[in-house]
Amino acid sequence: MDKNKFDAVFPIISAALVEKIAVELNLSDKDAVTELYSSHLYEMLEQEETKIWQYSTEKLFEMFLEQRNSGKISFPQV
Repeated sequence: MDKNKFDAVFPIISAALVEKIAVELNLSDKDAVTELYSSHLYEMLEQEETKIWQYSTEKLFEMFLEQRNSGKISFPQV
């Protein structure tokens, strides 16, 4: 995906993930944003070349929880 398309899609992906984190963990939007933005998952999500932005919000949330709980991230087998 070219940079312009990624730059257009990335905020939508991030917003959906923040909303999921807020709802599932009973956090304010601000706290959910802080949790996500301080995660290694977010660092990877920001990089188009990792392609993890292609995963569903559900899968990204699972990966986020795994990192939050264990400090590790498992990537789905392709």
